[in-house]
Amino acid sequence: MSSKTQVLFLSIALLLMVSCKSKDEQEQTGTPNDKEQVFDPNWESIKKHYKDPEWFNNQKFGIFIHWGAYSVPAYGSEWYPRQMYMDTATFTARLDLKKEGPNDTYLHHKKTWGDQKEFGYKDLIPMFKGEKFNASEWIDLFKKSGAKYVVPVADHHDGFAMYKSNTTRWNAFDMGPKRDVLGELFKEGRSQGLIMGASSHFAFNWSFYNKKDHFDTTDPEYADLYSSKGKDLREPVSEKFKQRWLERTIDLIDNYQPDILWFDFYVDIPDFAEVRPKIAAYYYNKGIEWGKEVVINDKNFSHEAFPEGTVIYDLERGKLPGIRKLPWQTDTSIGKNSWSHVTNWKSKTTNEIIDDLVDIVSKNGNLLLNVGPKSDGTIPDGQQKILLQIGDWLKVNGDAIYDTKYWRVFGEGPTKVKNGHHSEGKNKAFTGQDIRFTQKGNKLYAVLMAWPKNGSVLIKSITHDDHVSGIKMLGSEADINWSQNDVGLLVEMPKDKPGEYAYVLELTL
Repeated sequence: MSSKTQVLFLSIALLLMVSCKSKDEQEQTGTPNDKEQVFDPNWESIKKHYKDPEWFNNQKFGIFIHWGAYSVPAYGSEWYPRQMYMDTATFTARLDLKKEGPNDTYLHHKKTWGDQKEFGYKDLIPMFKGEKFNASEWIDLFKKSGAKYVVPVADHHDGFAMYKSNTTRWNAFDMGPKRDVLGELFKEGRSQGLIMGASSHFAFNWSFYNKKDHFDTTDPEYADLYSSKGKDLREPVSEKFKQRWLERTIDLIDNYQPDILWFDFYVDIPDFAEVRPKIAAYYYNKGIEWGKEVVINDKNFSHEAFPEGTVIYDLERGKLPGIRKLPWQTDTSIGKNSWSHVTNWKSKTTNEIIDDLVDIVSKNGNLLLNVGPKSDGTIPDGQQKILLQIGDWLKVNGDAIYDTKYWRVFGEGPTKVKNGHHSEGKNKAFTGQDIRFTQKGNKLYAVLMAWPKNGSVLIKSITHDDHVSGIKMLGSEADINWSQNDVGLLVEMPKDKPGEYAYVLELTL
């Protein structure tokens, strides 16, 4: 027998020994085999093994953060880098408003910074210093707001990564702030007990920038920022860019181990069909490796990109009209007109946001609320005030929000909620007759969205069959008078309001 043959037989024998040993250990310990615990990169396998984490559904309230080089001009919105190159009405695409002539942002940039050929978006990045950014102060504020998880934007459409990237030179560790912003927030957030996620909006980078010879976007030196797409608006996403997206997302996953991975639109288009199950399987397998349940939030418009039962469904600036038995989420901003800081920031009120939170939770959803820090890394006082007011409300009324389940009906009252993405601007204010329900153990929470004008409220959804044994109002020491009849539960309000926003009746059943 030759020496090569001896080596071959020895190798096979060792392989069989290891295989038998692994099988024996598996039988002794009861460890499931690989096929039972590992996700394959196809939807059949992912549907079979994936289950929405219960922890996500229990948290109810999180903070989103849009902060990047687009905060430097503080004009328009976080889409400044796209709109600054929109010199004609012919460059219109998804989510863009059609109008005649150059975009306002295009004219503003040209007037303020100069010609887009000479001073492009790349030239704003060195001005993005973040000199006052303090991760500890941010996380402390988010904890005081009552948030349980935080999702900073890791990659926006602009192509600038807010972390120490191994796949692009255009990142906050090597340019701009020269700090690992995401890493600092993850370290501080986890040290204070918050769940940390990251969002990727990078897919749309392919079509984000207008490519014309009189812009710097066609300069090949900057194709790794402005994307390698040519001047043809209809050019399909290249295989090279899809691989780049995959590698960039894997880099984010591997180095930060996010509990939540949030995807923006465009990853839902047919061009990305093959990479979607690949990244889902990779991330979920990593969760197994890390010993924790992880979850994808997907804001797709078709419900087909990530099939139901494989991710948590997310609605942008919109809500659902009723209960969804699978967990879901609304993402919206404190700002009505922008996600990133702008000088003409138009803010929602604390009352509006708390009402949204209550309405969403009653329908089995979570609220992911966005803040827009300034370029220097400070969160504006107005946004801080709203977050602290939400936190004060949750200190009193959090039992009706955290770790609750939806009831047999989400609520009652005359005010109807609009359905779908970008529908929040069509909603009307809630009244004293609008009530939302949540439950926990033997407690049923009836949340009055406004103070009833006549000093009492009739809750029609609660009948004799519910066997109410006691009622109190959270935040109030007053005795509550109530009675049940064939019409419902009649509750007299205490003389003094326990706060300024939604009011919670805790019913013991």
